[in-house]
Amino acid sequence: MQQITQPTLILDERKCKTNIAHMARKAEDAGVEFRPHFKTHQSLEIGQWFKEHGIAKITVSSVGMAQYFATEWDDILIAFPVNVRELTAINELAGRVKLSLLVESVEVLELLHEKLTHPVSFYIKIDTGAHRTGVAPTDFASIDQILAAAKQPGKLKFVGFLSHAGHTYHTNAITDILKIRNDENLAMLQLKAHYIGSHPGIIASIGDTPSCSLVDHFLGIDEIRPGNFVFYDLMQLSFGSCSPGQIAVALACPVVALHKDRNEMVIYGGGVHLSKDMLRINQNSVYGQLVEKEGDGWVEPIPGMIVKRLSQEHGIVSLPKTQNDKFDIGDLVYVLPVHSCMTADIYSQYITTDGKNIERFRHS
Repeated sequence: MQQITQPTLILDERKCKTNIAHMARKAEDAGVEFRPHFKTHQSLEIGQWFKEHGIAKITVSSVGMAQYFATEWDDILIAFPVNVRELTAINELAGRVKLSLLVESVEVLELLHEKLTHPVSFYIKIDTGAHRTGVAPTDFASIDQILAAAKQPGKLKFVGFLSHAGHTYHTNAITDILKIRNDENLAMLQLKAHYIGSHPGIIASIGDTPSCSLVDHFLGIDEIRPGNFVFYDLMQLSFGSCSPGQIAVALACPVVALHKDRNEMVIYGGGVHLSKDMLRINQNSVYGQLVEKEGDGWVEPIPGMIVKRLSQEHGIVSLPKTQNDKFDIGDLVYVLPVHSCMTADIYSQYITTDGKNIERFRHS
């Protein structure tokens, strides 16, 4: 770590592997298929840590990411609406792996019927309250139209319904998260019950880290797809989804200025290094939280030491009087990210706490 000169994403391999093992065991104990979302870590090597727990199916969020993981995985779900401009790449992928897609309209389904050259499975995307994409779970007319179009002879196989309760991220009350999950669960089970007679074997798939972390039972759901849990972050900590000791990534940042007269410290770690995702905690804007270093790793957050402002390269840190003499210019501090998915996406690799480089997917 002494060789670090600029903002560097550090991965605690032990914590990460523990998080993976915990979620894999939870899924096994609950009797549900675990199809983890790889959009957070986006790394072939970290993907191998999942294989140690018997994981054979994965979720990704783009065609490019699917192409990256297709070198080592052969059952991949792209959990993003079909981008019809990528049908050539989708066909190439479908010729190499068992590929699953999301569909929410007859128009896309008809284009797939026309253009696909290899078999593909598809889920119908259901909107259970996030209002981002998908069909309402009570909109049987639209679902019936999609299923009718899918009956045409061709290369499409309907496998079930899929939802993502992204609105769990818009609250930090555990009771609200659990209510959202229960509502999603009920809607998906009712939908599955409505169609299973005409489509035997269909499944209900859900997945978001807050709800999957907070519950142990999934009440008839067939498949879960959480992703952020692999690293966790301050946002998940604020939800109660994890403990500080489960956060597996931190940004190592050099201290570049001290302004003790106004209780501030400046780090080389700005919006282009942390992302600009923000939490409101005790009326404060929080873009990151400094943690106590232990060896080359970290332990507990340091009370009051938050990244309170960001510009492109600068991070402005609150420096409580009790910490005034603890830091010097040139020190390396560790910052927990607000949203690890977005922070990790900035970097081409991780450095583990024992100094190993782990490469990750880079968008073209």
